Amino acid sequence: MSDDLITVIDLLRHGEPEGGRRYRGSLDDPLSASGWEQMRAAIHLCQPTWQVIVSSPLRRCAEFAQELADRHRLPLEIDSGLREMSFGVWEGRTPAEILLVTPEAQERFWRDPIRHPPPDGENLLSFQTRVVSAWHDLLGRHTGRRILLVGHGGMIRIVLCHILEIPLRRLWRLEVPYANLSRIRVHGQGDEAEPTLQFHGQGLKSVAP
Repeated sequence: MSDDLITVIDLLRHGEPEGGRRYRGSLDDPLSASGWEQMRAAIHLCQPTWQVIVSSPLRRCAEFAQELADRHRLPLEIDSGLREMSFGVWEGRTPAEILLVTPEAQERFWRDPIRHPPPDGENLLSFQTRVVSAWHDLLGRHTGRRILLVGHGGMIRIVLCHILEIPLRRLWRLEVPYANLSRIRVHGQGDEAEPTLQFHGQGLKSVAP
């Protein structure tokens, strides 16, 4: 297959937001100072070869994406389909706080997130449909290019489950820490596209595009 039909997508999760770890979902908290350092460190040693940056609209992703786009004079696309899952009434609360109030609800969510979403939260199947649709739209727009996608832990898990054909109920088995980097290579396009996970959780410096 010719090189012009190979699309390379680097997925970068945002760093730590202000307020630390909590069910943040659609809350638009900015990065903490530590979060900015985490993301800058994640790409510090690489030689950027991206041709476009695509980001979730939420500040913890978009503000870093904008800084990077400005620095390297790259086009930046904001895609609302890539925003994080909404956690409903759990938004803004820590897992420990939820555990004190409704421990059984949180346990059911972690065990079976499809059947037991957070109260008033986004259904996991709807979240999957939204993210996978945005993923395919991205591939359609940028076939044969090198892309940096700046997004969220849940969103990245959905993409990885999709390309690796992992059952959705097992998405929590994929660890995606702050400022985590993954790379997906997609050979071909459309119905003939064949994605490969080149690495997950490594530095870009170690793998050629």
